[in-house]
Amino acid sequence: MTELLAELARRLVDEPDAVRVEEVEEEDGTLLLRLHVAEGDVGKVIGRQGRLARSLRTIVRAGGVAAGRRLQLEIVG
Repeated sequence: MTELLAELARRLVDEPDAVRVEEVEEEDGTLLLRLHVAEGDVGKVIGRQGRLARSLRTIVRAGGVAAGRRLQLEIVG
């Protein structure tokens, strides 16, 4: 899931080399995926009215269901 998320983000931004995904294990067992992008690219990843961010979160959640665990996405600039 991490590689897929990073690849999708790289195709959306102006600085693909700045894209990285960090995995953080939460206390409740949730795996938090932090998507790091260049500060100027945050808006491109979020999209108009948050549509792209919602779509990325849906993909991440679906991947979590397939893997049998809870995944969440956080976008960091």
